[in-house]
Amino acid sequence: KKHIILKTRNCLNFFVEQDTLHYIIMITAALHEAQIHKPADTSSTVVSDNAPPTPRIFRSKLPDIDIPNHLPLHTYCFDKLSSVSDKPCLIVGSTGKSYTYGETHLICRRVASGLYKMGIRKGDVIMILLQNSAEFVISFMGASMIGAVSTTANPFYTSQEIYKQLKSSGAKLIITHSHYVDKLRNLDDKTKIGEDLTVITTDEPTPVNCLPFSILINETNPQEESESVDVGGDDAAALPFSSGTTGLPKGVVLTHKSLITSVAQQVDG
Repeated sequence: KKHIILKTRNCLNFFVEQDTLHYIIMITAALHEAQIHKPADTSSTVVSDNAPPTPRIFRSKLPDIDIPNHLPLHTYCFDKLSSVSDKPCLIVGSTGKSYTYGETHLICRRVASGLYKMGIRKGDVIMILLQNSAEFVISFMGASMIGAVSTTANPFYTSQEIYKQLKSSGAKLIITHSHYVDKLRNLDDKTKIGEDLTVITTDEPTPVNCLPFSILINETNPQEESESVDVGGDDAAALPFSSGTTGLPKGVVLTHKSLITSVAQQVDG
């Protein structure tokens, strides 16, 4: 299986496989981990039985976590950028290629601007159909910066499964790898790549009627409009779909606030 190593300033490496929600939380936790980690104390206490009758509450001895859930996810993840800009942020396990925090932030801004130029606006949905990769992280964060919502799909889904999620989510474009383009050509008789569906591929050569990922990351001057989008904690950030064990898969809206809360538990808890 392909992996991406997410390396933090404190040399904490995350090897993660394609589990959408867990992956989103772990990549954002790794991006945000740019501060000294507090000593862990996993013990907990129980309210004394001699206390007045109250619900039994289990609490950690650690202090409460400060969760700045008024911030958008991307701001939270890069809040220590100035102090760690030259530190490794992403390391791709298959190639060894690494990106510093500064490089990652800049590329994410370029992707945000590129998506904005393609007509993606706040609240619009894009589909990320990728295995673990740097492009997954960059696409997700770039979309976050303009208030767009990422619906993440398993690249090993069948054409029919991808089509159902595409239609249900209302995604306006797909970012994927060329290996999976044939599945997208067989979605249905009416959906044609390049006409009805915009597909961006992260590798070369670019398949017919698709666009190269470089159209996003080579954006040298991020547009002012894309960087002035007001994104808040209560805005949607991700739209993963349930597994469909007991019924059809359903989209689950995750706000910036909810993801930040999950990340804070990983990093500061």
